[in-house]
Amino acid sequence: MADFGLYAYQEEVVERALKGENIIIWLPTGGGKTRAAVYVAKRHLETKARAKVVVLVNKVHLVDQHYSKEFEPHLGGSYNIGKVSGECEEKDFFGIVVNSKDVIICTAQILYNALINEEESKHVELSDITLLIIDECHHTHKESVYNKIMRCYVEKKLKGERPLPQILGLTASPGTGGAKILESAVDHVLEICANLDSAIVSTKNYAPELKENTPKPIKTFDIVEKRPADPFGDHLKWMMELIHGYMDLPKDVRLRECGTQDYEADVVVLEQQGVRESNRMLAQCALHLRQYNDALLINDTLRMMDAYRSLEEYYNLKSGTAIDGTDWFLLGLFQENQMELRRLATDPTFENPKMAMLESILLKQFGPGLQSRGILFCRTRKSTHSLNDWVLKNGALQAAGIKAAMLTGAGNGITHMTQHEQADTIRNFRRGTLNLLISTSVAEEGLDIPECNLVVRYGLLTNEIAQQQASGRARAKNSQYSVVAQAGGREVCREHINEYLEELTGKAIAKVQSMSHQEFLRKINELQTQAILTNKVLEIRKKEKRSCCAAFDVQLVCRNCFKTVASGSDIKLLDKMHYVNINPGFRQHYKVGGQVVLPRNFEDWEPGQTISCNNGNCDKNWGFEMKYKKIVTLPNVAIKNFAIQVAPNDRMTVKKWKDVPFTVEDFSFEEYYQEYLPDAFD
Repeated sequence: MADFGLYAYQEEVVERALKGENIIIWLPTGGGKTRAAVYVAKRHLETKARAKVVVLVNKVHLVDQHYSKEFEPHLGGSYNIGKVSGECEEKDFFGIVVNSKDVIICTAQILYNALINEEESKHVELSDITLLIIDECHHTHKESVYNKIMRCYVEKKLKGERPLPQILGLTASPGTGGAKILESAVDHVLEICANLDSAIVSTKNYAPELKENTPKPIKTFDIVEKRPADPFGDHLKWMMELIHGYMDLPKDVRLRECGTQDYEADVVVLEQQGVRESNRMLAQCALHLRQYNDALLINDTLRMMDAYRSLEEYYNLKSGTAIDGTDWFLLGLFQENQMELRRLATDPTFENPKMAMLESILLKQFGPGLQSRGILFCRTRKSTHSLNDWVLKNGALQAAGIKAAMLTGAGNGITHMTQHEQADTIRNFRRGTLNLLISTSVAEEGLDIPECNLVVRYGLLTNEIAQQQASGRARAKNSQYSVVAQAGGREVCREHINEYLEELTGKAIAKVQSMSHQEFLRKINELQTQAILTNKVLEIRKKEKRSCCAAFDVQLVCRNCFKTVASGSDIKLLDKMHYVNINPGFRQHYKVGGQVVLPRNFEDWEPGQTISCNNGNCDKNWGFEMKYKKIVTLPNVAIKNFAIQVAPNDRMTVKKWKDVPFTVEDFSFEEYYQEYLPDAFD
């Protein structure tokens, strides 16, 4: 192993995997888990007949990273290595790719789709794979795609079906699953082991070497006192009280403190209640209160002007969409107070003290002659935009040579980054063209980011896994890990809880490792049997829920204006993915807007224009049109934008189509043409 460059602690943790055992490698961030996995893959390919290695990742950008940084450099000379993600065409014939390669690196969703797809060119069996490597395997729980894949594995194992691939999991921390006591934390670790059908291993004999190679940063709590006065925030709260009065809330409704996540949860429930009860005043007021609460949360973390702009942007979009008196009241309230809010937001006397503290921390690390790199972690994409704007406009930070860029998750939304944008940003950070990443949680896990001198957690309340991952990014010598928080605030409390949970995780793993082999296997089998039975019961309940209403008895109602616009029977499931309305009459209910631009192309369809409700001034976004097979245009609708009416006075709301109370049938291209375009078959 020496010629491969492994440390002694890495050699120790791969020993059982080299013997063909299923294991989870537990090493801290920066401990070289991926390199150890590459070595296991190499030995597996050398010794196993007809070896086939599949490496699963949970984020798109990690496909290319593992390929170009680890597997291709070390194995590419001797083996045929492929990479497949949702952004490349190979996904459309994944079964062929698996047959033609020795090692395949892909997102977990690609493999899961292949396991359940019956088309020969796309289908893959678990028995086709001899070694399955699962990166960041602590995500193998509940309904994650990792767990769906492993559920297929466990079902086959319990039925005695063979062959099955060897499993190699990689994690910096399995966490405690929310447990606060050792016994429950042990149960959580055992559950992760059962889901992965693996034992968890760590270094016993070379802990000092591991510690030397994964130094911990110097942790500081950078505390600011609460600002003495907050007239901007107070004015927002006063406006919220006016809305509360207008709503005439029932006495049994108790909203928690404004400017908190608890309050946000309360108004989300109120909006759903308003939709269910056809009470548009309640629903609309709740939506607007959520925007004010967002502004208060931004005001607590960022600049007052950032909070003001979030409201201004919202009401600019709302301008001209008033339907009834509630809309006029809410729009009027903002417009009447807009000038005062702007005046208060631009008064430097009451600016957020956290921003001054953040500036001070950055200036200590950056400056002429200092070659520093840092990551600033914040909660939302909106926060990354605001902080990036602040850095660009801050003269002192610019003079210190800070070159910042945002790093957020990949996706199709306006505020998402494409995979290529992410790669460019990280490449520039590695080269030194950029020296500060302003990031959401996307940079916490897995990303191959150079050693940082500074990691700042700013306005974050996350679990112990996220905290450990973020801390592990500060790998340079004498690096700093800073928590910026208000005195007595929840962030400091959460950070201390996470420190305790990190210790508890270690103790729980030690307990699991100390179990006898027989006891461990018995417990794992027990948990696996229980999980499969539980899943079957849940599937039966889901089917019962989906069949409790006939599709033609269900009506879809615009969630904003409450106009009935479609029947449940109009909705069909296209390619197991898109929920489309096939009724040509639906077209009269919507208007089209701008062209949807997505960062990649698709096999059978292309996006069209956005669609929104055309009832009066409603303008509620519903989804977008899609052109299928270059022939037919169908509206692709999101159920979160509608209410489901199952009876005259019985409405419900769901976030996802899988939760609707009726069965959505698969789209049939031939049936669609026979019903709506019969002349096409003449």
